[in-house]
Amino acid sequence: MKKDYNINVHHVTRVEGHGNIVVNVKDGTVEKIQWQVPEAPRFFESMVRDRHFSEVARITSRICGICSVGHTLASVRASEDALGIKITEQVRKLRKILKHAENVDSHVLHVYILVAPDLLGAPSVFPLVPTHTDVVKRALRMKRFCHEWGSLLGGRTTHPTKPVPGGMASMPTKKELAHLKQRILDELVPDALETLETVKALAGAVPAFERPTEYMAVYTDEEYGLYEGNVQTVMPDGTKQVYDVHEYLGVTNEYVVPHSTAKYTKNKMDSYMAGALARVNNNYGQLHPEAQKIAQLFGLDKLCFNPYMNSVAQLVECFHSVFETLQLIDDLLAMDDYDPDQPLVKPTKFGWGSACVEVPRGILFHAYEYDQDGMCVRGDCIIPTNQNHANIQLDFEKLVPELVAAGKTEKEMELALEMLVRAYDPCISCSTHYLDVTFKK
Repeated sequence: MKKDYNINVHHVTRVEGHGNIVVNVKDGTVEKIQWQVPEAPRFFESMVRDRHFSEVARITSRICGICSVGHTLASVRASEDALGIKITEQVRKLRKILKHAENVDSHVLHVYILVAPDLLGAPSVFPLVPTHTDVVKRALRMKRFCHEWGSLLGGRTTHPTKPVPGGMASMPTKKELAHLKQRILDELVPDALETLETVKALAGAVPAFERPTEYMAVYTDEEYGLYEGNVQTVMPDGTKQVYDVHEYLGVTNEYVVPHSTAKYTKNKMDSYMAGALARVNNNYGQLHPEAQKIAQLFGLDKLCFNPYMNSVAQLVECFHSVFETLQLIDDLLAMDDYDPDQPLVKPTKFGWGSACVEVPRGILFHAYEYDQDGMCVRGDCIIPTNQNHANIQLDFEKLVPELVAAGKTEKEMELALEMLVRAYDPCISCSTHYLDVTFKK
């Protein structure tokens, strides 16, 4: 029997920002499917104009309270590219440790607090407090640890103050780094292993759905791309292509749609995916061996086309970040010339520069131009969630007919669509950078 569906979810819960789901099916025929973003634009590109290069990252870090480390690092690196600044290896390693802290921090929040309730049939994390007390305590304990980890390197985890163009405003001592390493081994690694067991127990509840698409991520031939590199995409047939980060506009190709105040993007296909799954699909071979073992447990050692598995890919990245950080700390401790008072590197030119950094939700682009006084002339930011909107829309368009054919109820369909949005871990407010206003007299 053909069925009618009328789904209007205003403000999907357990995501950052406001997004709506609208689906209308009449007599089994799909009439309308939309992933809508109704938020007002943010205008951060305008805010940085006429600001000194020393101020820009402090402003753009406010684009997001969850990914503010990534925004800071992308901003600082783009400014350094524009200013001809070459940082030291010591600074590079410290920034990478800070980036890893953010990744684990955000992934723990997403997997435990935002996704796990769906897999357990709960409306939120709060009903799980009395039924899964130890698990909730572990999630909060890991979150606290990551905040302390990030604060040591960044001054604070939210809107960090230490990464600045030319280096770090201040740096931890070797004693502080050694203490962090021991705490990771004693506290975080055991909790990460328990997290793995929790995810393994819930993995069977991850919906089975596939839609091959293009996957975009930061790439460098030196390591698993997070902090620096160029742009790489992998197609459904496994074909990969690397693009220079300075050509990012030709890769993202932003455009607008009537039902969204956030821009959409596309490259070779009608959409592409960014985020942890895109990174693993692009750079699996560069994951830390311990993270590769986790990926293999869930079948992520080969191309995965199920967007719901993005949350599992986040778990894989948690292990990568933990063990990579331990190695980075060892590298720093082995430096005979490690200097926590290392001075900042000065600009050698003024012009246009760009950079890409991976934040938990995907590849992030920042670009700026500076005049001879070091004042920002223009800026551009392309946010990961903004890049995922088109992919979510096309996922919906494939998923809804499958759910209709399977005879799902309206409530079941609504939950499946909400879970799909949550799997992307969207930061919707951060993505709204466009509003088309037409004045008629």
